[in-house]
Amino acid sequence: MRPVIDIRNVHRIFESEAGCAHILHNVSLAVNPGEFVAITGPSGSGKSTLMNILGCLDKPTAGSYYLQGLNVAELDDDELTEVRALSIGFVFQSFNLLMQRTCLKNVCFPMELSGVPRAQAEKKAQELLELVGLKEKANAYPSQLSGGQKQRVAIARALATDPKVLLCDEATSALDPTTTNSILSLLKELNQKLGVTVVIITHQMSVIEEICTRVAILDGGAVAEEGRVEDIFAHPSTDAARRLV
Repeated sequence: MRPVIDIRNVHRIFESEAGCAHILHNVSLAVNPGEFVAITGPSGSGKSTLMNILGCLDKPTAGSYYLQGLNVAELDDDELTEVRALSIGFVFQSFNLLMQRTCLKNVCFPMELSGVPRAQAEKKAQELLELVGLKEKANAYPSQLSGGQKQRVAIARALATDPKVLLCDEATSALDPTTTNSILSLLKELNQKLGVTVVIITHQMSVIEEICTRVAILDGGAVAEEGRVEDIFAHPSTDAARRLV
């Protein structure tokens, strides 16, 4: 089975007048189709930088990133934008909904950008809102929704282009425990029902233990430990893992 995500020996260095900041060090990570993988680590460990590379928002300084067999590091900006639009869905902590648009129009938005006809986009948006349990909120605005409902709309929007990978950046950290559990259950259901690969960045170890199959622990910009969740939680082999679990 070919990984849907295959990062090999990735480095990310940022240069400025103050000097060079080496954020990622020789990071390698493979994610197979349909997996539910967590990336975690302390603040400053490189999680956000790695997420930007996974989401085709940034490129490695060195190393390679294969997304569905395509070497992202070799693409120009236009090609990168096209791959990002078609292959990746994003779910953020802050929801990032368009406040002047209804739920239906929010879900339609990425399809509009892709040139999908209006009637077709609205039909699919209705189906996605039903899938996430918000069919009755199609004409509501984000200001009329709870935090959990906003995140459900954001998840529906992320699925609008039939992405192969759903990237979730601290998607539950702004929610209360009950709402967190409902969003996690939804993500797991979508993972199983749609077969979409899910990569979640989180500092909440309960989230990882609850729904993820594998976890990669970053420390100082490098992968300190990676493996099955139950194995790492039961027998952490590095100080970085022991500090977290």
